[in-house]
Amino acid sequence: MNEENNSTKPKPIYIVSGGRGLAGNNMVQSLLIQYPNNNVPVIIVPNALDEGKLESVVLQAKNDGGIITHTMVIPALREKIIELAAKHGVHQIDFMGQLALHLDNELGIPSLQSPGLFREINQQYFNRIDAIEFSLNHDDGMSPERLNNSEIILCGVSRSGKTPLSVYLAMYGWKVANVPLVDGIEPPEELFKVDPQRVFGLNISASHLIAHRLKRLRSLNNLEHPTYVDEQRVRKEIRNAHFIFSKGKFTVINVSNKPIESTANEILNIMKDRFDYGGRRIVSPYHETDINGKSKTKS
Repeated sequence: MNEENNSTKPKPIYIVSGGRGLAGNNMVQSLLIQYPNNNVPVIIVPNALDEGKLESVVLQAKNDGGIITHTMVIPALREKIIELAAKHGVHQIDFMGQLALHLDNELGIPSLQSPGLFREINQQYFNRIDAIEFSLNHDDGMSPERLNNSEIILCGVSRSGKTPLSVYLAMYGWKVANVPLVDGIEPPEELFKVDPQRVFGLNISASHLIAHRLKRLRSLNNLEHPTYVDEQRVRKEIRNAHFIFSKGKFTVINVSNKPIESTANEILNIMKDRFDYGGRRIVSPYHETDINGKSKTKS
């Protein structure tokens, strides 16, 4: 019975790359999506930069009947994996070879032969995408067990602007989580285990908070929640939030009647003073700052 299951089980596709394997994976996945419920295992083998690693993956593919796809930009490694696949009877598909050979002949200039160069050049873009995805997955208290993976954590009462500020900071490449503070409900214990220098409490006046909440209720055509905008309740929520800020020794940022841009700049300046990231950080979609803090406009 097991033998029958093994014979009908889809064979794996190996994606071998001198970089991270993203280009090869995109090509394989764009084709696999045309076969719904295919269940084909896809195994990415990154940083394959020596003959030993190439032979190891070829032997593994031979053992489980898989095929090898590869995006090797270094000709010697490309030739070696083709040679090893032929030697061991493993089917291989070269995603780069023919096009690289054509470009070598057509352009008449030497290739840089640098694996992962596309991602390296576009690293800030990828960092921004990763940060936005992270922040959306850690919005409004989601996944508190992974708070320690955040670069910045925002906390505050409902409608204090946590989510839009999180997304704004994520656009600059920062992984941001936000945690709601609700009167009568203990915040996640993980909030007090992370570095407090990365946690920012959003302070807002009662009048501005009530105005934001009324606007929200009107947009939902729902004014049947009087406690949500009751001044006494609101002031109690703000006091509770301040107690938590104090307990955690968090940095308090006043967000009353301030645009998101101003609050974000305040937080980023504080982070810059507190932490040395050992290199450039994104400070706007169109500007970079080098390690010495000098602005570098992108062309």
